[in-house]
Formats: sequence, C-alpha cells, structure tokens
Amino acid sequence: MINKSIRDWVLKNGDSIKSILESFKSKRILVIGDLILDQFIWGEVSRISPEAPVPVVWVKRESYMPGGACNVAHNLSGLGSKASIMGIVGDDTNGGILLSELNNIGIDTDRVITESLRPTTHKVRVIAHSQQVVRIDRESPDNVSSKSVNSILSMLEEEIRSTDAVIIEDYGKGLISPQLLKRVVELGKKFKKIVTVDPKNEHFKYYKGITTITPNKAEAEEAVGFKIDNEDSLRRAGEKLIKTLNIKSALITLGDKGIYLFEVNKNPVHLPTMARQVYDVSGAGDTVIAVFTLAVASGASLVQAAYIANQAAGIVVGKMGTATVSKKELWGEIKKWK
Repeated sequence: MINKSIRDWVLKNGDSIKSILESFKSKRILVIGDLILDQFIWGEVSRISPEAPVPVVWVKRESYMPGGACNVAHNLSGLGSKASIMGIVGDDTNGGILLSELNNIGIDTDRVITESLRPTTHKVRVIAHSQQVVRIDRESPDNVSSKSVNSILSMLEEEIRSTDAVIIEDYGKGLISPQLLKRVVELGKKFKKIVTVDPKNEHFKYYKGITTITPNKAEAEEAVGFKIDNEDSLRRAGEKLIKTLNIKSALITLGDKGIYLFEVNKNPVHLPTMARQVYDVSGAGDTVIAVFTLAVASGASLVQAAYIANQAAGIVVGKMGTATVSKKELWGEIKKWK
C-alpha cells in the first residue's frame, strides 16, 4: 500500500476501525515477559567537565516509567483494555517503585513474583536538551530461579483460559525460556488464544507455533540468516519466518520505513511510517505489539490491526521517553486520513 491507497482504504473502513477501538475496553490481555523500571533524569548541559571530556548535566527533575513488558501493559491499559502481567522483580527499592507505578495505572500485578537474590532490571537515561546523553543499566545476566519459573508455569493455564490474547515480551533478561514458551504455545492452542511475540534473537527457534511475531529489521535478518536490503530480500525474509516458525503472520518493523505485514499465502502489505516528528524511538516496538494484538483480539483483520498499530507507533515516537498512546489520540490521528 502507498499513502493514497491507505487513505482510500481508511475512507472505506473508518467505521469498522472506530468499532474496533471501542471494543478495546472489553478485552483482557496477558503480558508475560521481562519487567524493567525505566528512570529518566532530565537536565541541561552548560559546560564540559574539567575532569574528563564529558558534559556536565544540571539535573532539573527525575521521573519513572514502566519499561519492557511493563510498557506493553501500560500501552494496553492506556487504550482502555484490562492488562495483567506476569514476570519477576527483585526484593529491592526499584522493584517497589515499579510495582507502585504499575498499580497506579491500573495494571494487575498479582502474578508478579519477587526474587530476593535478584535485582530489578533498571535502566537510567540521562536526557539534556531533548537528547539522551548516557544510559546506565543495572540487571542480572542470569536466568530467573527454577522456583520462580515453576510458580509462573503453575499459574499459566488459569490465566490463559480467562484472557483474550497473550503477549510474550522477550528482552532476554532471564525469564523467557524454551520451557515457558512451549507451555504458552500449548495452552494458546488448547484455548484458541492469540499468542504474539516481541522476540529476542537467540530465542527464535523456540517461537514455533505462536500466532504472530514482531521483529525489527535487525532481528529479522539474524533470524533468517541473510541481509534485508531491498523488497525482494524483505519478502523472502517474511516468507521464511512464517514457514520456519509455522506461524500465521509476521510483522516486521522498519523504523522510518514503516511496517511490513506478511500473512500465509498473501502478498505482503507495506504501511509507511506515520510519524511526523521523531523524538525518541524507545518503546515503539512495545506499542506496535500491544496495539496489534489488542486490535486482533477486538475483531480486526491482520491488515486493520497492522494499520492501527502503525498509527500508534507514529504517535509515540513523537514523544520523549517511554511513551504510550491513548484511544482518543489514536482515533484523532486516524481521522486525519479520512
């Protein structure tokens, strides 16, 4: 699709898209994945340090946002759906802050497990004059304990049975394992639930049998084993992902080139980026998988869901920090194409 054909398509489908957005509020989405606390330190740079050739940031304020799988849940909640989350935090101050932030925005954290010997994954971004100066990460490289994994496995069947869709948010921080993925896929098929995955490169072979995968270009290249440098190689990559993983669709995000949707036995659909200004791409992939999954769960076709998700991503990259989009903002942007 090119811009004109998108506009024509929206003119024909505007009412159904609005109906899909209205259905968001009745859906419950389970997010399973790596929980991250994002901290932002906002300031100004007025000079270079005399100690080293680095800027001195004069701190003006600090803020916290739910990151990783938490940002996916935040996006879902912001669109009016019921979001619940399963994951691990440490028994530390950052874990307490993260749970408090999630509870404040109405996300169910009853299935979040605390590990006493594991730190909460914590990313600190220092931002000055709308530019990220440095990022500081605190995390454990080890897998979560077998006790925690077993606790999550014991809760899965009841949770998946009562949800409309499952999102796996794999940041490679130790929670998502072959054992966990296998069980989620089994239960997804048993209860006929949508299962989507935002992938981590080293885990691609474990995603077989899910519904949809949403890699970016670099992740897709690593998964298929060749470079994506034109439309032909992109098409081959999408087709290989679907065949290798035995999935219904793949949504490859291409940054400023938008999104490509691949479905079984259908021509791919290109949705150009909707961003008018790009301030920060942090969490844009979280928004894509959240909105796409929620839209499909609400009755959208895959093309409709990809279109809605692409519009949402265009909004969040125009905001600074780990951002979300509201249903009002989303419908307002879609209406501009009518």
